[in-house]
Amino acid sequence: MADTSDTRTPAQIEADIRRRREVLAETLDEIGVRVHPKTIVGDARAKVVANLDHTVGRAYVQVNRMVTEVRGQFVNQEGALRLERVVPVALLAVGVVGLLTVGGRRRKG
Repeated sequence: MADTSDTRTPAQIEADIRRRREVLAETLDEIGVRVHPKTIVGDARAKVVANLDHTVGRAYVQVNRMVTEVRGQFVNQEGALRLERVVPVALLAVGVVGLLTVGGRRRKG
């Protein structure tokens, strides 16, 4: 059988009860803060911002990689333009702009 006798004095028991009430009050305050709507919204907002930052960061890395790859097609190691690749693309761009301009004039006229 377990010994159920308590050798504490009434003052010790009261002090223990007071400490337990303080701990309980702190715990209840903490729970109150955690379940407060502003806290819940703030936590949700922080999660969304963190996910968005992560997604934007990944997108930035992808775009940077693609730009570097495209740049590598038109610029050599020393940074000079590769005219054999730039000229055909420039001519194609001028041709497309010309066709769009002519097509736009035909519709108006």
